[in-house]
Amino acid sequence: MAIDFLNELAWRGLLHQCTDEPGLREHLAGGRRRAYAGFDPTAESLTIGNLVPIMKLVHFARAGHEPVVVMGGGTGLIGDPSGKSAERQLMTAETVAANVASQRRIFEAVFAGAGVGTPRIVNNADWLVKLGYLEALRDIGKHFSVNMMVQKESVKARLESREQGISYTEFSYMILQAYDFAHLHREMGVTVQMGGSDQWGNIVAGADLIRRIHAAEHGRDEAGAPRCFGLTCPLVTKADGGKFGKTESGAIWLTRERTSPYAMHQFWLNTSDADVVRFLKLFTLLSRAEVDALAEAHADDPGGREAQRALAHHATTLLHGEDEARHAEQAARALFSGDIAQLSRELLTEALGEVPSSDHPRSALAGEGIAVLDLLVETGLAKSKREAREFLAGGSVSVNGEKAGPEDRLTERRLLHGELIALRRGKKAWHLTRWA
Repeated sequence: MAIDFLNELAWRGLLHQCTDEPGLREHLAGGRRRAYAGFDPTAESLTIGNLVPIMKLVHFARAGHEPVVVMGGGTGLIGDPSGKSAERQLMTAETVAANVASQRRIFEAVFAGAGVGTPRIVNNADWLVKLGYLEALRDIGKHFSVNMMVQKESVKARLESREQGISYTEFSYMILQAYDFAHLHREMGVTVQMGGSDQWGNIVAGADLIRRIHAAEHGRDEAGAPRCFGLTCPLVTKADGGKFGKTESGAIWLTRERTSPYAMHQFWLNTSDADVVRFLKLFTLLSRAEVDALAEAHADDPGGREAQRALAHHATTLLHGEDEARHAEQAARALFSGDIAQLSRELLTEALGEVPSSDHPRSALAGEGIAVLDLLVETGLAKSKREAREFLAGGSVSVNGEKAGPEDRLTERRLLHGELIALRRGKKAWHLTRWA
């Protein structure tokens, strides 16, 4: 049974602004519709903040409609000034094309994880690159008022900054994005544009352009005016005011080369109590009954962290698949218990990917090997040999998950996967050594 799209968005906290909610509700009830969201190819991957509009497209598909992903191969050559205090550095056409190709797999993975097939993915370079300058001025630019454009928040802020200002190139971005909507409406019957709240001005401009072009071609016949709508999702923030999707090691990305499935799982697992129920609604496909049950269990026993574990499992599964989520859980349990010898090399290096590490000569393990006491000082897990001896005597040091004593020495037989030895002091102080 298909979900009610707008009701689902409202419950999940994904509905922020809508150009005409009653009209859109009626429009969606009248048949299978098409909606799109655009994505900026500024990097070879997308960050976790981009997962919000992707989820919106997923819910659109779950409601029985057809989502369209628009890759910004054309607009990416210009750069969106929204949210930027300074001019973007222009990327080469080759870089933009490579980023578009790399990002494509993200949409395919999330939609596959959601069980709604593969979305229709198009590249706006296919029509924007062919658009002539005079054609753009005559057929598109004439429908835009500069007075209106300078009132847009991102443009207004830059105009008021004497140091930065805004170039004609970035000033024109709104026209290009609006034309995307008009082109998709005419060529593919797309009637809804979705995006983040920072895109509201561009979305409204696109809907206005569609109506103005129709009026110019057919006269102001309201009865025959095209129906087109825009809606946005809110900017996701953390309850403590911190920036969502940022960690000490940097942004959380949606491809494994930049953020491993384990690191992704850990990000969700570390969600605060104040945010976890909201994030369950935003970033999983769990039903209302399932989320309510997790919210109740969390309220009864926050320390059990059942809601965080569910969020980590389902959000990681959606992006990387069930097997990767299970592997991440296995690595997390091993890291917590210290029993890491069972982990594969890949899982071990992922689990310890963000802990301090160091390289050492393999020859030091020959013969009688190296004293654990000396290695603790060398790696910084102890400040002195005296402190290292105290840690070892107190049983607070382990090597590859096994307790180490004051007289223990390390030889090649202690290597994991032929090259690694992991030291732990206490519960959280890890250090990974590599022996080449």
